[in-house]
Amino acid sequence: MDSALSDPHNGSAEAGGAANGTARPPSTPEGIALAYGSLLLMALLPIFFGALRSVRCARGKNASDMPETITSRDAARFPIIASCTLLGLYLFFKIFSQEYINLLLSMYFFVLGILALSHTISPFMNKFFPANFPNRQYQLLFTQGSGENKEEIINYEFDAKDLVCLGLSSIVGVWYLLRKHWIANNLFGLAFSLNGVELLHLNNVSTGCILLGGLFIYDVFWVFGTNVMVTVAKSFEAPIKLVFPQDLLEKGLEADNFAMLGLGDIVIPGIFIALLLRFDISLKKNTHTYFYTSFAAYIFGLGLTIFIMHIFKHAQPALLYLVPACIGFPVLVALAKGEVTEMFSYESSAEILPHTPRLTHFPTVSGSPASLADSMQQKLAGPRRRRPQNPSAM
Repeated sequence: MDSALSDPHNGSAEAGGAANGTARPPSTPEGIALAYGSLLLMALLPIFFGALRSVRCARGKNASDMPETITSRDAARFPIIASCTLLGLYLFFKIFSQEYINLLLSMYFFVLGILALSHTISPFMNKFFPANFPNRQYQLLFTQGSGENKEEIINYEFDAKDLVCLGLSSIVGVWYLLRKHWIANNLFGLAFSLNGVELLHLNNVSTGCILLGGLFIYDVFWVFGTNVMVTVAKSFEAPIKLVFPQDLLEKGLEADNFAMLGLGDIVIPGIFIALLLRFDISLKKNTHTYFYTSFAAYIFGLGLTIFIMHIFKHAQPALLYLVPACIGFPVLVALAKGEVTEMFSYESSAEILPHTPRLTHFPTVSGSPASLADSMQQKLAGPRRRRPQNPSAM
């Protein structure tokens, strides 16, 4: 959840000073502008496309399309859990060898990054496959127990197109694992951000306010109150942040003086903006007023973060500026339009498979839409036989 943007005059927030202990030369104004502009653009892309995909995700007909819904209780606990995790990582880096910890984390994010990137590019890649492509089906099944006590641990169906996407993503994964190149880092970071905005859904606006409010305090405390977050951000070699070199114009792709933005400052406001897009659609007015308002508010908040950081030459907690903007602007619009009641009474989760009981447990490894839909249908077969439903209601 780090939100530090590096000080362009003190070198990279990720790499610190030069290896020989001397200070880096100041970045040029053009390099700084390019770095900040690129970070802003990279932050907007997963929010915009993730919000659009979250609408299709909420309207999905299959069980595997169902997103993870964040309730008010989850939102209230999240800053506490995040604080414990952040402090734990800080202590780990202080006690144990940073090299071995980052090696373990690199392997973990290598696997997660490949899966996330494959899921991200799959809809785009499908357009490039020819109509006669031999799209064979495969299934990976792993069970525990036997007979009536048999329980599915993994039931994953995929096809040849999925394998192609997985292969392309694996190339990026190997590149990241071997070189830790900033472009590979950003590809994984963008994939994580887009998947987060798409698959993590707030159930209502009140929950969003609780989550953003709690993380507002969390971000301010850990950036301004201690050096914990900045230390972890510098030490943590994993694609949990977007980076862009301020010396790209001088050194090209081998540049190493980075500005950075934590993925939490993209995903957390992003899931709130995606909620407002679904609220816009629920109003059935063919306008996306609240979505565009919150999107503009995010641009304003992140731009203000960059400006303040540049003026004071210190890493800034981006949520300090993003949270008031992303909540305040849409609420003001709702007040002006007299739709405050509708906004806070909207329940996003009610639109997810409205005639089917919602899942309360999400499998660790999701299967294909067909396999999970069949599994859910079998679980619900008993109640449906006992309580026949009118076919027209389905």
